[in-house]
Amino acid sequence: MHTSNLIAYVVPVFTLMILCEFIYGYLKKKNNYRLNDTVTSIGLGLMSRYPALLGLGVQGLVYAFISNQFNLGLLASYDPYVWVIAFILYDLSYYWLHRSHHQIKVLWASHVVHHHGEEYNLSTALRQTGTDFLFKWIFYTPMLLLGIPVEIFVTVAALNLIYQFWVHTEHIKRLGILDYIFVTPSNHRIHHAQNKEYIDANYGGVFILWDRMFGTFIDEREDLKPIYGTSKPLNSWNPLWANLEVWSEMIKDTWRTKRWRDKVALWFSTPKWRPADVSEKYPIKKNNLSQFEKFDTKTSLFAKIFGFTHLVFVSIYTQGVLFNSATIAYVDLMLISFNIVTLMVFASFMYENRTFVYYFELLRSLTVLALISVGYFNFMPEIILGYTLFSALASAVIVLRDRVLSPSEAR
Repeated sequence: MHTSNLIAYVVPVFTLMILCEFIYGYLKKKNNYRLNDTVTSIGLGLMSRYPALLGLGVQGLVYAFISNQFNLGLLASYDPYVWVIAFILYDLSYYWLHRSHHQIKVLWASHVVHHHGEEYNLSTALRQTGTDFLFKWIFYTPMLLLGIPVEIFVTVAALNLIYQFWVHTEHIKRLGILDYIFVTPSNHRIHHAQNKEYIDANYGGVFILWDRMFGTFIDEREDLKPIYGTSKPLNSWNPLWANLEVWSEMIKDTWRTKRWRDKVALWFSTPKWRPADVSEKYPIKKNNLSQFEKFDTKTSLFAKIFGFTHLVFVSIYTQGVLFNSATIAYVDLMLISFNIVTLMVFASFMYENRTFVYYFELLRSLTVLALISVGYFNFMPEIILGYTLFSALASAVIVLRDRVLSPSEAR
């Protein structure tokens, strides 16, 4: 059970809105898009669709079990009032899930992906985690207990996610009375800020009322511009590392700390807490906001274009997969997923100016071509074959050039 089909329909709309925001910002001389940041954001969003398509986690099984075995039948109809109640209950459940994401480290490890972005634009909304299938189902099980039909649940979940897209912009200022009721750009900018005056606030998805009711609301100040990102910067464009970085830190801290109580406690502590013996021996450098500089990397025009073509292919191919996942063999779906992740990771290496990536990209392309030749990658074969041939040729040009040129002449 997932929201992929409805999301698939709005992806082109999201793309158009991102383009419009970029053009508007450029014309107004307020552009806040960078190619490396935007490719990473969109790539994370596309990658986040695949765990559900692969059926990872237990949420589908749990939802089906509750719906069949523990359904109280209190809201089992398809009447309009059930839709309204379901929409409100979903947003309330989302509020507590989102608040818990910021207060419990094991949940933060999954959610942090959405906060790494140091730009705040519509593409930032697409920075979605690939590991939320592990725990988020826990917060929505009460809705299934009440008997809300699965179709209604899936639809309101998608609508909630779609609503949250438009609030990720700096170009829309205050909206009067709407700021008191709904999550708006002004309210949500605060949520993405790392300023100590703004941190850990405004968790609502659609309604800001929950934050006002439960004491987690902070208003945007005219005299304090939000600084976006996480206090411990990722300093990487790698979407896979973005999903794994905090998990890696937690595992290492668990191994390093001596007290068994701390080994367990750090998984359920606040995100900032670390055992004393570990934090003293392995300190983590955090941002000094008075001297804050956004993470950026300089690379060649070729790398920028090549990395962007990866994103274009992944976007088009994933759109097709979302509409046709039920018809794709599971083995092919796994290979497609692995290929998509690899493409976006290699694009990030290009933006980080890691020249070894062209050797890896050539190897990836040749591997995909070999798998195609033996009968795999049967979905949209012309598109994947065409792009893989292009990628193999482009990578080979760089590899051959680097092998021919002397070290002093090579990039």
